[in-house]
Amino acid sequence: QVQLAESGGGSAQAGGSLRLSCAASGFTYRRYCMGWFRQVPGKEREAVARTATGDSRIWYSDSVKGRFTISLISLDNAQNTFTLEMNSLKSEDTAMYFCAARAGGVCYSDPGQYESWGQGTQVTVSS
Repeated sequence: QVQLAESGGGSAQAGGSLRLSCAASGFTYRRYCMGWFRQVPGKEREAVARTATGDSRIWYSDSVKGRFTISLISLDNAQNTFTLEMNSLKSEDTAMYFCAARAGGVCYSDPGQYESWGQGTQVTVSS
C-alpha cells in the first residue's frame, strides 16, 4: 500500500484560504488515482477532487469547483506531494480532509475503491 501523510490543516475565516499537502511514498504500480476526500461527523466521506497520475484531467465535486485546486502528480518525480489549494472557504467546508490512493489509472468518487489513506487533517472555517 501507498503511505500517505496529510499536513496543512487548521482554522481559517470564511473567504480565506488554506493549502493541504499529502506526502506520498511506496508506489509500486505504474499508475494511481489520487484523491482528496472530506468527512464530517455523522456523514459519509465524500470525494472533493481526484486525478490519475500522469493525467492532466481533474474531477472536482460541484461544491468545490472553482474554489479548490489540486496539483497534478507524476510518479516520475522523486518528490511525490499531492496538494489541495482551498480558496474562498465557506463554513460548510469544515471537515476532516483525507488524501487517498488507488492502484491503477481508473478514478472513482466512491471512497470504498481506495485502498490507501492518510490519517486526515482537520479544516475548520469560521464565518
